Amino acid sequence: MPVWALRPARPDDVEVIVELRAVVMRPDLERLGRYDPDRVRRRFRDAYLPDVAWIIEVEAAFAGCVALRPDGDELWLEHFFLSPALHGRGLGSAVLAALLERADAESRVVRLNVLRGSPARRLYERHGFLLESEDPVDVFMVRKPHSGPPYGSF
Repeated sequence: MPVWALRPARPDDVEVIVELRAVVMRPDLERLGRYDPDRVRRRFRDAYLPDVAWIIEVEAAFAGCVALRPDGDELWLEHFFLSPALHGRGLGSAVLAALLERADAESRVVRLNVLRGSPARRLYERHGFLLESEDPVDVFMVRKPHSGPPYGSF
């Protein structure tokens, strides 16, 4: 697994994330008949909140992003995108474990939605997320806080 770090996101990170999102989400959106290159970028720009996001770096270079947005007593895991070159190397699992350790320490429920048929769903299931509901496009998942051995560090 590559050596990685998280740094707080900044407003000027938006465009590099927008482009990564368009690349990463394209196969799933095309499969669902919902890919629009302008819309996929605009939706992220409209939703980007750098105060709750982190940039994932590998060897000090941009590798992805992730956000944990507070919503009452719960957290929403959002905008979790990794460079395709890093998929399947354990990085996503390590980053997710670190974020979930933080949520567990705060006894917070974590929610997310993932596109139907996305391989990312298996990652979330391995980390304790359960199906809550689904519609023709999205699968909504939830994970209650765990106690026990830590997943990693944050």
